[in-house]
Amino acid sequence: MNANDGSNETADAERAPKKKSSRRKFLIRGGLGTLGVVAIGTYVGLNPMRRAIVGMLEKMVPPYSGKGTEPQLWFEITQDNKVLVHSSKVEMGQGTFTGFAQMVCDELDVGLDQIEVVAAETESGVVDGMSTGGSLSVASLWQPLREMAATMREMIKTEAAAQMKVPVASLKTEAGLVSADGESMSYAEVAANVKEWTVPAAPELRPASEYKFVGKAVPRIDLLPKVFGEPIFGMDAELPNMLHATVIRPEHVGAKLKRADGSQAESMPGVVKIVRKEDWIGVVAESYPQALAAKRKVDVQWDVPKKWTEKELRDQLRVGNGDRMVTQKSGSALPETGDGYETLEFTSPIGAHAQIEPNGAVADVRDGKATVILSTQVTGITQKMVSDALELPLESVNIVPTYLGGGFGRRLNTAHAVQAAQMSQEVGRPVKYFFTRKEEFQNDLFRPPTHHVMRGKLDSDGYLEFLEHHYASGDVAINSVLMPPLATTMLGADFGALRGAAILYDKVPNHRSVQWHTTLPFATSWWRSLGLLANTFAIESFVDELCLKAKKDPIDFRLKRLSDEESSQRIKAVIKKAAEKSNYRNDVKDGRAMGIAVSIDANSPCAQVAEVSIEGERIVVHKVTCAFDCGLAVNPDQVRAQCEGNIIMGMSAAMHERMTLKEGQLYPTNYGPYDMALMRHAPREIDVHLIQGVDHPLPVGEPPMGPIGAAIGNAVRRLTGQRLTDLPMKLTA
Repeated sequence: MNANDGSNETADAERAPKKKSSRRKFLIRGGLGTLGVVAIGTYVGLNPMRRAIVGMLEKMVPPYSGKGTEPQLWFEITQDNKVLVHSSKVEMGQGTFTGFAQMVCDELDVGLDQIEVVAAETESGVVDGMSTGGSLSVASLWQPLREMAATMREMIKTEAAAQMKVPVASLKTEAGLVSADGESMSYAEVAANVKEWTVPAAPELRPASEYKFVGKAVPRIDLLPKVFGEPIFGMDAELPNMLHATVIRPEHVGAKLKRADGSQAESMPGVVKIVRKEDWIGVVAESYPQALAAKRKVDVQWDVPKKWTEKELRDQLRVGNGDRMVTQKSGSALPETGDGYETLEFTSPIGAHAQIEPNGAVADVRDGKATVILSTQVTGITQKMVSDALELPLESVNIVPTYLGGGFGRRLNTAHAVQAAQMSQEVGRPVKYFFTRKEEFQNDLFRPPTHHVMRGKLDSDGYLEFLEHHYASGDVAINSVLMPPLATTMLGADFGALRGAAILYDKVPNHRSVQWHTTLPFATSWWRSLGLLANTFAIESFVDELCLKAKKDPIDFRLKRLSDEESSQRIKAVIKKAAEKSNYRNDVKDGRAMGIAVSIDANSPCAQVAEVSIEGERIVVHKVTCAFDCGLAVNPDQVRAQCEGNIIMGMSAAMHERMTLKEGQLYPTNYGPYDMALMRHAPREIDVHLIQGVDHPLPVGEPPMGPIGAAIGNAVRRLTGQRLTDLPMKLTA
């Protein structure tokens, strides 16, 4: 039986009596399957149900839904009695592999020094249908990975009992050993003698009281390879007899290849071939400098239909333009005209991923098979793309994922893997192809710019009575490799753009959110936290402005409009904790002020207090206090590090980063001109407090980015009287 189809038969099979299986075969519970298809298919066209589905998707942690149903696909016991875990998720700095190791150790009864975690190649059979993204790695594998490890432990005990001729119940497992009556065998010794495994019913998982590793702060298992510079990233990859390549790309938005003459380049030293495709030109040479030199000699003409400007872009991307969808609705809408309500507009710019490692791949296509080595978040999708482009069977394409030198959503798009494979196919040798830094900046799939209109009204007691959020954005999920057009059409909204767009204050009698979607002339897509940072900046800045107008305490002002529902109670808890631990004050003292903001993303609420001063025209953030509820923290240090990283990256986006359009070209094209937060901009202190609101892990990688921009802006408002409404935030004279 195959469990990766999401059928109900999987759970029934796991509860069935013991049975024989082919070597090392066992079952994995999983699959979104029926839930997603039936729910969306049934309610398409009904906006109330669309909103219900959107609300469900914002809170749901989907289970494992990939391929891989045999134990040797996940756990490989080596001759030196260590366990190699083939992970369906990749490691891009978030510490996922360490969390997986902790989860496996507690159920498989081995030590951390006996575990190695690697990203699974597609030919291993382990391919995750959800890819790596959405902050879901640990949360989505929490149940199935522990079940697999516990099942493997019981399989080993069953075989050891037969080999040692003792009852299974008499056996104990610890540190990779199976023991009974003074006799013991290593897992490696047991596995070496197995011809056919017996698969038990799904065992009971260990209770939290017996965890030895989960919930503990343990060192990263990938620390030494990174400290000593081992070749673990995609850019490090090499193959024997490898060639180097570069691709000629347009520098103007919307440009199409019109004509190319590579005759002069073909005669240059080291050039092996000029590869001509419908929409790109590749230069393959013996060395990378030779490929770059020849690239400059290719005579290319582009058809540029329009030279876009920043103003034209902003005129197009506005609330009121594009496709409209009410994504949240409760009570009555605020009248279009009348007295007593406030309106503010907010904007955010185009954002680049700006990850350290540029995109690229090493491909070897020969003898009807393809191997592609690269940093990617989408091994399965990349495999299918290469298979289709080369017209090879899927099983003939092996994608080898490496560690990622920064992901943030940029590695969800891997057309470069196809280009590297096609060039290798043309020359019959391995080819290494990577973007230049300029190409990386100009051909990113950017964070879309946004425009927000906030409208609200206070009741007679000075608390929120009406609150509306209208938000305009380019594509995030729509037109991406992860969301087919049919799914986004059924939802009626761009799921990525609406992250953080909902009004979390559920006791505001009348509240709603409305999305306005526009597809822009250049590619935009997933970026860490998706719409969360910009949406929270608009909502929490506006809520704070109304709080000041009402002359209320900002903590009480928020708490008064949160209900006793579970999620609202958890939001209240992080607000109270952040206020308590920061010693929040609402006045300016010694030239410093505090600002508070809160958000909830993927069911993980986070509140932050920023302590800020002004030096000249510069905003200085001295301290950030963060209260975060991600449920069970598998590795608390890892979670705190993710909070710290989110805060710094969020500060960079909120105070520094901006791409723009100049005469049809995206600019800047390198670090330096693309302003980013540096070490000197970092707070001297980031104080993180974790709250466990539920008994299982929730998403960590993106939710803590939500509040930081608004928290800083709210502090600046108290210092200067200025309400900053545009990102990146800049003081005006």
